[in-house]
Amino acid sequence: MINYNEDYQSKLHSAWENFIACAPYDFSVVRPEVLASWDRSRSAGVDPLLIKSLVLSESDINRRLECNSRMIKIVRSYMERIHSIVKDSGFYLMLCDREGIILDIMGDENVIDEGRSNSNLVVGANRSESFAGTNAIGTCLTLGKPIQICGEEHYVLPHKKYTCSSSPIFTADGALTACLTFVGLGTAGHHIHTLSMILCAADGISNEMKIRSAYATIESISAQRNTILDSTSSGFILLDENDVMIQSNRIARKMLGIADGREGDNFFDMFSINDASKNVFRFSELKGPTFNKETNFYARNSGMPPIKLIMSVNFTETEGSKNTIVRLEESGQVHRLVNKIGGFRAFYTFDSIVGNSAALRQALDMSRRAAMSTSNILILGESGVGKELFAQSIHNGGENAKGPFVPLNCGALPKGLIESELFGYEGGAFTGANKDGNPGKFELANGGTLFLDEIGDMPLDVQASLLRVIQTREIIRIGARYSKRIDVRIIAATHRDLYESVINKTFREDLYYRLNVLIVSIPPLRERVSDVAELAESFLHSVSAHKSQSMRFAPEVYPFLESYAWPGNVRELENAVERAVNVADGRVIGPEHLPPHILNSATSPAAEFHDIRDPRRMRFPAVKPRPHGRDLIVSSLRENGGNVKKTAEILGVSRRTLYRKIDKYSIDCSDFRETK
Repeated sequence: MINYNEDYQSKLHSAWENFIACAPYDFSVVRPEVLASWDRSRSAGVDPLLIKSLVLSESDINRRLECNSRMIKIVRSYMERIHSIVKDSGFYLMLCDREGIILDIMGDENVIDEGRSNSNLVVGANRSESFAGTNAIGTCLTLGKPIQICGEEHYVLPHKKYTCSSSPIFTADGALTACLTFVGLGTAGHHIHTLSMILCAADGISNEMKIRSAYATIESISAQRNTILDSTSSGFILLDENDVMIQSNRIARKMLGIADGREGDNFFDMFSINDASKNVFRFSELKGPTFNKETNFYARNSGMPPIKLIMSVNFTETEGSKNTIVRLEESGQVHRLVNKIGGFRAFYTFDSIVGNSAALRQALDMSRRAAMSTSNILILGESGVGKELFAQSIHNGGENAKGPFVPLNCGALPKGLIESELFGYEGGAFTGANKDGNPGKFELANGGTLFLDEIGDMPLDVQASLLRVIQTREIIRIGARYSKRIDVRIIAATHRDLYESVINKTFREDLYYRLNVLIVSIPPLRERVSDVAELAESFLHSVSAHKSQSMRFAPEVYPFLESYAWPGNVRELENAVERAVNVADGRVIGPEHLPPHILNSATSPAAEFHDIRDPRRMRFPAVKPRPHGRDLIVSSLRENGGNVKKTAEILGVSRRTLYRKIDKYSIDCSDFRETK
């Protein structure tokens, strides 16, 4: 340990004088780190005889204080404790940032005033080594380690009256961020204990900053985790090995009606739970992870109906402690996901319906009006006219379009299964029932549309149950004690005359009037002959798309298609086109590729050509030109001045079909606009 007595200080002063004079001298008396600092100070152009002062502007000072506010708050408590020990001893403390700018000063006022007047030691002053020469602050920051600079070791002459001890402060990731300095007059403060005191304080500050940074990181991760958990549609509950609730997210608390701040309470003091088979259990009784288990949660001492949720349970062990993670899903959300994956979606819209006949336009107009309503809808029409196509279009055109579209053919299920299919059942409700229960079509359709096809074939006893659901908007599973609210729009369809069924006592009158709030009557294909060609071409395009080459109808085919009565309606036409595509060898489908019963339906091969504009015509010969021929189109365009819209209306075809024919026959509409 160096003895900083007067003799040693004198030797240091002589060394310093020779150093600044650049004279040859034995500098071994100077500590190596101090001599290296003198050399850096001289290279930086520091004047060794004068104090150079630089104080930041008020705005720059405030900016630095704001950026370092957290560190200053931590350091100040240490400075206050040290000052309480050395008070009235002629010392004061300074905190500087990593660039050597003073951020805080604390100590005896008389010493602070002297430093302010002699060396301009104020908040905002620059004490870096390159600016103020060798000093404890600047040299500590340059070396990144604790140092004590005593008297003559300073580079600038007016600073030699001070003894300073400085120690660096590091951030949590080890970066140098500041230094804490102990300043005193004379050489009385050169004792190693002074440096040790400031070093301990700096180490304590660095450690506290690391701890606070770790806590801040944990809090940030916890906040991010909570945000993620609260942003999911699932409820999450974390329990310890004694079923005490450690954490829950907002969704779980909302599902179960748990008030905030119940962490620390035993979960089973709040709830009892059982599965769909009415088996009461605790999580600790589960033999392993459980997924998507339908569970009833009963709030204790509430007398309220159970909360039915889909529950998954998993376990995790940390340092010998076994925790339980419970994930909760509302059954409706699970059902919607199942519907999405399982295909309970409506694919068709009104744009999918092909045709432009007056009868079809009337049905479409009524369907669009019905789509904008929330009332029940009854679709009437013969088999094969496309009742489900209209039902899907109505669903996709209404406010429940984002919900599921669940179809059920009432005539295709055995009588004993219709109720369970519609309303679902609890576990063990009847022999052969799934032990976990099963949701019905009403639950699966919640938030969307339930399409009851062939409702005229529904048994009378089930009709009574359906009527109750329509009236109350509640369902009760078979074997259940409590009802469940639903939001389902019902679209029913039948090929039967329901009014006649009501008269014959095979259909309930009250249900009939509940269902037929809005009636959509779909015309049979024989009443929309002008749509046959467009429908056939649409089916041809769809079916032949699977082949490597496109196909087309020969002109002689159309009269056969339009003269046939189509008792099977649109479905029969689609089947006929599909058959023709499969039996045709080339790219052109001729009359010989049509089913024999369609060929035999023509009245006479020599039948006279019939104008397409005559709505009464029903049958056409197979050997005459197609009514949509070039001459007919040209004459109609000429009569209407080239107006395609009017021409299509008169011909009874869609504009899309007419444009296709115009392109096929290379007709220029502008020729007729000029002649009109």
